[in-house]
This record gives sequence, C-alpha cells and structure tokens, in this order.
Amino acid sequence: MAIIIKFCGGVGTVPGSMHLLLVDKAKILIDAGLFQGRRDEFYAINSGFPFNPSDLDCAVISHAHIDHSGNFPTLVKKGFRAKAYLTPSTRDLCRFMFPDSGHIQEEDIKYVNKINKKRGRPRRWPLYNKQDAEKALKYLRTLQYHKKLSIAKGTELTFFDAGHILGSSIPTFDIHTKKGTTRIAYAVDLGRPNLPYLRDPEIPKGINYLIIESTYGGRRHAPMQTVEEELSKAINRTVKRGGKIIIPSFALERSQEVLFFLSSLLRKRKIKNIPIFVDSPLAVNITSVFKSNWQYFDAESKELFRKELDPLSNRNITYVRNVDQSKSLNKKRGPMIIISASGTCENGRILHHLKNNIENPHNTIIIVGYMPKNTLGRKILEKQPTVNIFGRPHPSRAEVVRLDAFSAHAGSDYLIKYIRACKAPSLRKVFIVHGDPEQSEALRKKVKSLDIRVSVPHKNEEAYLAA
Repeated sequence: MAIIIKFCGGVGTVPGSMHLLLVDKAKILIDAGLFQGRRDEFYAINSGFPFNPSDLDCAVISHAHIDHSGNFPTLVKKGFRAKAYLTPSTRDLCRFMFPDSGHIQEEDIKYVNKINKKRGRPRRWPLYNKQDAEKALKYLRTLQYHKKLSIAKGTELTFFDAGHILGSSIPTFDIHTKKGTTRIAYAVDLGRPNLPYLRDPEIPKGINYLIIESTYGGRRHAPMQTVEEELSKAINRTVKRGGKIIIPSFALERSQEVLFFLSSLLRKRKIKNIPIFVDSPLAVNITSVFKSNWQYFDAESKELFRKELDPLSNRNITYVRNVDQSKSLNKKRGPMIIISASGTCENGRILHHLKNNIENPHNTIIIVGYMPKNTLGRKILEKQPTVNIFGRPHPSRAEVVRLDAFSAHAGSDYLIKYIRACKAPSLRKVFIVHGDPEQSEALRKKVKSLDIRVSVPHKNEEAYLAA
C-alpha cells in the first residue's frame, strides 16, 4: 500500500497550509488555509487547487486560524462534498471565522470595483462571499480529543491538543497495512508551554513521520513572564503622555490573550484604570466562544472562571459592537487602549485607528504578533518613516513597541525539545513546513544535528513514506 504526502501549500512561507495525504486510493486533505498576500497574489494562489476537490474522501482541519481553515469555503465552492473533521471548539470558531472572511472579501471587492469602474477596468469577484462561507459549515464534523475515528479504509484519525489556540489539534493518522501501522503526526501549528488559557502541547506516542511548523524555527521567544513587565511599561509611558495605545491583534486567540494580561495588570494595579475597547465584531463573537468553551482551558484559567474573575469580563473592558461606536473612539480623548483587527493591519477597523493615531507621537502602537512580509503591519514594525493607509501616505510618528513573547507559536528551543521527545525509538523522518525559508532552514540544520532524517519540501513536492 502506497502512502504519499503532497505538500500543496504553506511551504516556503507561513500562510496557506494545505497538504494531501494519499493512502492507497483514499485522498485526505490536511488543512485548507488561505494564503494571505497582496490582492492579485491572494486570488491567484487561493482560487485553484492541485487536485480535484470533488475527488477528496475527507478533509481534516487542525485549527480555526484562517491560514489553516479559511480556504475551506472555496474547496466546497469548487465541488468538495465529503466530511471535514475538526474539534468541537474549532467548529464553534469557524462558525464565525468563515462568514467574516467572506464578508471581508465582499467589502474589499466592492471597493476595488468602484475604482475599476472609474478606470474602465473589468469587474472582479471575491474568492467566496458570506453566503458561500455559511454553506461550507454544513460539511464540518466534530471529533473530541483522544477519540479514534476511521476516516478511510485502513486509516484512523486522532486529535491531540496542540496548545496553540482554543481547539487547536495535532491530527495524528494511524495507517494500517500488511507490514504494520504507520503513524503520522501533523504539528502545524504547535503552541508553547504555559500560554494563558491553554493546556500545554501533547506529544502523541510512537510517531513515525512528523510534519512540523517552523514559524520561529531559528528564533527564541522572550519568556512569557516578561510580558506583564514590558506591556505595563509601554502602557504607563503612553498614559503619562496622555496618548492612546493601539494594539493590532488577531481576533482569534491573540485578542483574548492580550485581555488576559491587561486584566492581570489591572488586578495587580500595575497600570491605571483606563478604558479598554475591543473594536472588532469578530473578536467580540470569538470571545463569546471562549467563554462557552472554558472547560478546555488549563487549570489556572478554569480556577479564575470558578472564582468569577473572568479576565474577559473586566469592568474596564468595552466590546464595541457597531460602526458608530467604533467611529466615536476617534473623538474620545485621554489615555485608552484600543484592540482591533486585523492583526496584520491589512483590513478591518484597525486601519481607521491607525490612520487617526499613527501621526501623533504621544500615541503607541504595540505589535503583539507575527507580521508577514509586505503587510502594513510589517512596515510599521520596521518603523518606516511613512506608510500608506487607504492609499494615502501617513508619517509614522507614534512610538512602536514589539512584544515577541506574545507569540502562540513554539520557538526554536521548544520545537527541538518536541522533536527530541518524538525521536526515540520510532521517528523515521521530519518534514519542516509553515515558515519563511530562512526559518525553515535554521530548524532543518538543528534537526539534522540530532541525527534525524529531515526535509524541507518545496510546493507540490511529493514524499513517499515507507509503510
């Protein structure tokens, strides 16, 4: 029986994870992530697949981040009619993530077509719209952690906790042949120990082949213990100047993580009682999913909920639910914190807050996540003197603070520790994906030094696995 993995996306780059597992005649898709880039590149890469979606026997979605799940509606639009397996929390999150992605695309294309009409250019269409996204939801099927399920002839699926975001998993495939069982684990994305809310990543036993991310393959994180100190210093400096703190943040996980630390700082009186606004409709909805799924949190966070010290419901926090409330923040004076999406500053309400605040040296922009190349977020992070927002140049005069410790991705030290734990005695090979080339190469060299076979696949490369 042939076992083949085809690396269709999320190789040589971070976004757009998508891999095809071929077992005899079965075709299993692992992740259906959106590639995030400039508009033409976004459409060109995401609109086509190197396989026929209608031929797939099933799909497996590791977690709800849009670069791992967000192209699933396109898959359905192109003919996928099988089941897609994911954890219950991931399903709950996708109920909001998919339609939001469709809505953003509709609004973006509406803006583009308005310009194209004036310039005599042809009309364009979104990859998928909100209605397409909602149709895709009916193909999602949940599977609890540690429950084994047969998803194809001779192939069983088990989810282990990845410790990356709420509901994130390490899909693990047990493939039974005449020669025995081959076990493949997909640790993309992999979390870090001791993250707020989350349980630590699990290590499935008896792994033969490991597919692992390399977002921070050559970099270490500052300890999580430094977050409160660095965050409080940045906030207190800005409060002293009478400025605003703008935090571009992913609506899923990062916004809730930031709120966790802000609530802690307020309880400990390390920052003043200033208002905190969460200005992202998606973040508001995602937070409601967190509150209803707290049984999946770590012991410390569960205890906070039991004591009614829910860090997502601090009295200083206001969840902004409509456009008028969002616009009113521009008129408010005095110190405040605004958390808004998107995390890469490419779309959403964060653009309006940056436009209105980036030129004021009293203000601070705090970067709490990975910023892909060529995004507005990366340009702000690089402290470029002028950045374009809504097509117009804006001098970047606000203070820019980078807090790397917030990352929910494993750093190089933990990636190596994890691979070491998988090594004995069964691990045959490691495949490194989901990283910029320099990060993947840095991790490859470290894995090779452990005397483990390792590969950094190219896009659409196929790997034949020994059964």
